[in-house]
Amino acid sequence: MTENVLLQGIQFYKDKQYSDALAFFLALPADCGADKIEIAYYLGLCFAKLEKYEDALLYLEQVVTSGTNIDRVLQCRYLLAIIYALSGRKRLADFELNKLLETGYKSASVCASIAYIAWEQNDTAKCLDYYEKSLKRDPENVTSLNGLGYVLACQDKDLTKALSLCKKAVDSSPNSAACLDSLGWVYYKLGLFEDAKKYLSKAIALDKDNSVIAEHIKLVSMAGMKK
Repeated sequence: MTENVLLQGIQFYKDKQYSDALAFFLALPADCGADKIEIAYYLGLCFAKLEKYEDALLYLEQVVTSGTNIDRVLQCRYLLAIIYALSGRKRLADFELNKLLETGYKSASVCASIAYIAWEQNDTAKCLDYYEKSLKRDPENVTSLNGLGYVLACQDKDLTKALSLCKKAVDSSPNSAACLDSLGWVYYKLGLFEDAKKYLSKAIALDKDNSVIAEHIKLVSMAGMKK
């Protein structure tokens, strides 16, 4: 019964029509017969996809506290952690991620998220440690390949390894502005300014409003002029 009632909304969501899916689930009458936690689950996902994070939190927390479906509880707890991190609530994010790590849920991705938060908190040692832990669990994890390479470059540590990691990330995600930016940044650190400009130009074309990429391009241009 529930599946039939929610079928159209679920299809909207699968088709990445998140606004239509959200409108569908919000319009469901209270007596539609669908499970409230099931509706909360999809509302949380839709709000998260639309980057309406405060609204997403309300519904994702309902799923987590219900405890009725362990897979969804873990999934929603992970989303909560990501939203907390994006909205600057790093301690809450760290707490949720460590809880997830204890369960073994998406351990490579969780470690990568912990590493990112550590970087944001200027804890470089913890950041590097968790990116390494992530890659031990999943050597192909693009987020960690890119993140570890970028951090190593920022710290001027083992630039050869940083280059290898970032190249691998770009090979896996050639249209990722973040990965292209990191590879360009490594080339800049190596003094290879033409290569740096090549990849940073690709990155900014994909993410025109990114201030970090813009700053990297500025530094490369200044370095090229001094050469």
